[in-house]
Amino acid sequence: MDTVSYSDDQIIKLCNESTTREKGFRLLMTKYQERLYWHIRRMVKTHEDTDDVLQNTFVKVYRNIAKYRSEAKLYTWLYKIATNESLNHFRKIERNKAISIDDEKSKIYDLKSDVYFDGNVAQVKLASAIDTLPEKQKIVFNLRYYDEMPYKDMSEVLSTSVGALKASYHLAVKKIENIISNES
Repeated sequence: MDTVSYSDDQIIKLCNESTTREKGFRLLMTKYQERLYWHIRRMVKTHEDTDDVLQNTFVKVYRNIAKYRSEAKLYTWLYKIATNESLNHFRKIERNKAISIDDEKSKIYDLKSDVYFDGNVAQVKLASAIDTLPEKQKIVFNLRYYDEMPYKDMSEVLSTSVGALKASYHLAVKKIENIISNES
């Protein structure tokens, strides 16, 4: 299935018609699955949790595709759902158990030993530094640094002003630089 030949508008149209809904949704998943996987993965860290959150994201998209309004870009709408599902995942974990210091330290160990992560020492240091950021700064940093998302689009995803996002990103970069330079 060649998603390149289908525009987002065409995919949405297919999703909203009962006879082509499944085809449209398969096209949407094919087109955005990898981008959303890595967006979620940078937030939740493990492959298994990422798969769970991604599945929840697509279930929510499937159920709500008729509510999508074309004022927003499709990918920003999808990112917003994926971000919210990732945050819900964290809240669910926090409700189910108290996170110990050992659990926090093990996140980076899990990343190093994860068969799906092939990063070098610099990438592990960066991932470790990103993990120390407050939740919002972490999300903003990931969207800007890894996804190269424009601030205007981030504003739609996170329902925050462009100015506040620029400030969050700047603070995140400074914190990461300080952490990495102090480790060296």
